[in-house]
Amino acid sequence: MKDLTPAPSSLDPIEIASRDEISTLQLDRLKWSLRHAYDNVPFYKDSFDAAGLHPDDLQDLSDLAKFPFTTKADLRNNYPFGMFAVPREDVARIHASSGTTGQPTVVGYTDQDLKNWGDVVARSLRASGLQRGDMLHNAYGYGLFTGGLGIHLGADALGLTTVPISGGMTSRQVRLIDDFKPKGITVTPSYALSILDEFHAQGLDPRTSSLEVGIFGAEPWTNAMRLEIEQAFDMHAVDIYGLSEVMGPGVACECVETKDGLHIWEDHFYPEVINPETGQPVAEGEQGELVFTSLTKEAFPIIRYRTRDLTRLLAGTARTMRRMEKITGRSDDMIILRGVNVFPTQIEEALMTVAALAPHFQIELSRPDRMDKLRVLCECAHASMSPDARTAAAHALSSQIKQAVGISVQVDVADAGQVPRSEGKAVRIIDNRPKA
Repeated sequence: MKDLTPAPSSLDPIEIASRDEISTLQLDRLKWSLRHAYDNVPFYKDSFDAAGLHPDDLQDLSDLAKFPFTTKADLRNNYPFGMFAVPREDVARIHASSGTTGQPTVVGYTDQDLKNWGDVVARSLRASGLQRGDMLHNAYGYGLFTGGLGIHLGADALGLTTVPISGGMTSRQVRLIDDFKPKGITVTPSYALSILDEFHAQGLDPRTSSLEVGIFGAEPWTNAMRLEIEQAFDMHAVDIYGLSEVMGPGVACECVETKDGLHIWEDHFYPEVINPETGQPVAEGEQGELVFTSLTKEAFPIIRYRTRDLTRLLAGTARTMRRMEKITGRSDDMIILRGVNVFPTQIEEALMTVAALAPHFQIELSRPDRMDKLRVLCECAHASMSPDARTAAAHALSSQIKQAVGISVQVDVADAGQVPRSEGKAVRIIDNRPKA
């Protein structure tokens, strides 16, 4: 893989500012954001008043912990525009979640919000190893989902040549990569595996493609998956983080020269990590639930938003701004099986250790009697696997899961291509347990 480290002269000064400079900027912007939310969003005025708090009570960054949280339920209860802090006619763009599991969450952006969003995504793409004039194959979905258009904003701001292919049409994805020769690709890690399968189906060697860096996000993925993708494509695999409620992609991103956690762009987003059970801040470096407060958003300020993502905060390395560890899972995606906490990423890590199996999987939960049962559906890496080889691979994976997680699971090895593929975020868990 090529060295894609960006030139120090290309960085924004704030990326390498002192911690004192960053903290001073954060405090000023946090005071503005709290006041902006309180004065213009009835939900926040009612929430602060009920807690006996006022924006002027924030005198230090640590005072933020006194203020109430915002949750996804709060956003849904104010559907569609109740959380907007500017008149609707000043909103330049609206995005929304799919709403497949409840009322959609709606977010808005002013012109300045869109500029800031483009700037932090451009910063992320540059940190990943791209520079002005490079070509980017953008396979994130366009539309109400923030992924495709958010990345596109940053690509324009950085001066990239963007191929806005969106998701789907996997055979065409591979053809255009082969024909256009992009340097970078932005896509979910699960769909990257589908693209990898299509390379092989077309008789193309992905290691000889033009791709030098893949920027993956929108779902948790492991370092084992990183290694799999990097070896398959002979390219860097970099993690990017974001969520629509906070902005979209570009809230944080790994730096290609270190790939040791995602640097949070702290001049726009203030991070906290809390105990998900008590809501109290945890010690620096301790794992917990990630909470974000926006510092510059005009249309849709967000105060202490509980992301449900599990991580830890770490000191900066390639940049001064703090890092967040790769997301290990979500508190609301955690499976409690016979008293043991299980995350899909743990199954993924175990799967990656069994060379005879492809990196595609799905988890099925059932309750055939009084006990919950977990089944892992995966598939053989090669169509020519014998029944005995499949049995051995299934045993190897179940043993690895038992050793790593401490639970017994059923493993079924299907033919290649039988695990459902995703063109966006992968559906990892199918819960067939009876509803209470």
